[in-house]
Amino acid sequence: MSKLNMLFSFLRFISVFSVLLLLINPRFEKISLSVEKPNLVIAVDNSSSIKHLKQDKKTTEFIQKLSNNNDLKNKFNLEFYTFGESLKALDSLTFIEKQTNIYSAFSQLTQVFKQTTSPTLLITDGNQTYGNDYQFITSTYNQPIYPIVLGDTITHTDLKIEQLNVNKYAYLKNKFPVEAILVYNGSDNINTNFVVTKGNTTVYSKAVNFTKSINSKVINFTLPANSIGVSNFKATLMPLENEKNTINNSKNFAVEVINQKTKIAIVSNFAHPDLGALKKGIESNEQRSVFFLNPKESINQINDFQLFVLYQPNDSFKSLFKILEEQNRNKFVVIGAKTDLYFINSLNTSYDFEITNQTENYQAELNINYSPFLIDDINFESFPPLESNYGSVIFSVPFQTILNKTINRISTNEPLLATFEKNRNREAVLFGENIWKWRAQSFINSKSFNEFDNFIGKLIQYLASNKQKSRLNIDYESFYNGSSNIVIKAEFLDKNYVFDTRETLNITVVDNISKEQKTFPLILKNNNYQVDLSSLPPSEYSFIIKATNENLSKSGSFQILEYNVEQQFLSANVTKLQKLATNSQGDTYFIDHTDELVNTLLNDNRYTPIQKSSKNTIPLIDWKYLLAIIALSLGIEWFLRKYNGLI
Repeated sequence: MSKLNMLFSFLRFISVFSVLLLLINPRFEKISLSVEKPNLVIAVDNSSSIKHLKQDKKTTEFIQKLSNNNDLKNKFNLEFYTFGESLKALDSLTFIEKQTNIYSAFSQLTQVFKQTTSPTLLITDGNQTYGNDYQFITSTYNQPIYPIVLGDTITHTDLKIEQLNVNKYAYLKNKFPVEAILVYNGSDNINTNFVVTKGNTTVYSKAVNFTKSINSKVINFTLPANSIGVSNFKATLMPLENEKNTINNSKNFAVEVINQKTKIAIVSNFAHPDLGALKKGIESNEQRSVFFLNPKESINQINDFQLFVLYQPNDSFKSLFKILEEQNRNKFVVIGAKTDLYFINSLNTSYDFEITNQTENYQAELNINYSPFLIDDINFESFPPLESNYGSVIFSVPFQTILNKTINRISTNEPLLATFEKNRNREAVLFGENIWKWRAQSFINSKSFNEFDNFIGKLIQYLASNKQKSRLNIDYESFYNGSSNIVIKAEFLDKNYVFDTRETLNITVVDNISKEQKTFPLILKNNNYQVDLSSLPPSEYSFIIKATNENLSKSGSFQILEYNVEQQFLSANVTKLQKLATNSQGDTYFIDHTDELVNTLLNDNRYTPIQKSSKNTIPLIDWKYLLAIIALSLGIEWFLRKYNGLI
């Protein structure tokens, strides 16, 4: 056997053996080792109360010290966050946030570090301005928490106005009620005065006294509403001599005085839960009052009301419909299972029903292109279905749909709630009953009736007014509290009154006191334009919103009341932070005594790195080198045979 034949045999053996090996396809196990370090979560309070308590410099230095500690970085993955109204990754510390929600910060951290070992440093004064009580977050946040207490822990003698309760609206030449809750923190018997001023004029004053046992007072009084517009007041609890924090002794409040109250009649022949839901929704705005009437009573009181809500009308409504039509009065008609559709069709109204004598349950879908006024999506798709008549509705006038009917989330292209204008009067039609269920579901969704009531309020406001449709509409409040978000919304429509997303809107805001002027762009969001003016300081402002491409503008004015809830605290809430640490099996440290903290974290056996092994089973067919060996051996054999003239 020649050497060449031996080489051919060897190459052929390699090729056949490799192919047979691929056919058998054995599997190999690969074990890889990795070390997983625990996380050290560092959450820093970025609210303005830290700066108010003069702890901002110490906090910044402490964060720098932690981030430069090599021992900590070797043992932990350091994760830095800031919180105020919401949790954010640490970029820079500004201490300017207007609210503190510690509970919300932990709720968000729960989602991120749920499956890991992540001891948490909470650097805060412990003063929360809104949200759930954070000391009970340990039931869901299963990590040791180490509060680092910022601020003075000494209890000082202090007087403060804990809360002022006042309505947003009052009526001209009436008196509106005010409730003040006053709190005293101290051990001596003291006397002081509670004073309410309007400008330089004192409108109310009362002497108050406190003792160690009687440390709170509730004062109820009324003030006159003598002029139309926004009236500003300042409530002051006169400070004690040498009182350390006097900022919380004063609070500003405002009331918008209006000239008249809108009266709305709900006309029905029978009782139904919808009537109460509509009344509650309409009267959530104190500018409106609702009266229940039957069709016969309402005929004699036509001129007493600005709007009529006709609930499931039948033949007894005939005279009322005739008078409302003759006088071009606005109305809101609710059509349900008990409505006489033959009567509705006989009225020669703007719509006719296809009568099937059957009903169906329909859910709602918001039409985001609805243009007459701004509608917020309050999660209509989650609301229970309304009972409506089965069959089409044919309109003889142009109309716009607010809500469409859907069945099993499939749109029927039929209106559930629609509005239209005819002969300068406005009308809305709801093609379904049991809207009371919507109000209940809205409360379940948001823990408040406000969203549903605001939706009904906007609809009623549109129907109770006969103003001509505008292509530029704005939505804002007459006054805002200093700690609240100040958001102005605008809607721009094209010449066909369809929402236009192509326009550029800018708002120019002028401080009426300092005459300083600023311009901001409005950002397109969902079905409206918005601008956040929360950065403006308390003052009186006028503004104008202009469209860049067309000669359209709208102006208005508002006031920002001076109030910073973060400046109401005199010291840290040590008690609550200590309870939080105890409940989470952590420990409490003060910002001036944190030397032991690093040693505690480094020596705690709960936070040792974990070595993890992962076994990966790899089939031989995935090994690319074997394919290369087969190709190489066959290629060399072919080349040698060709070279030697054997092929």
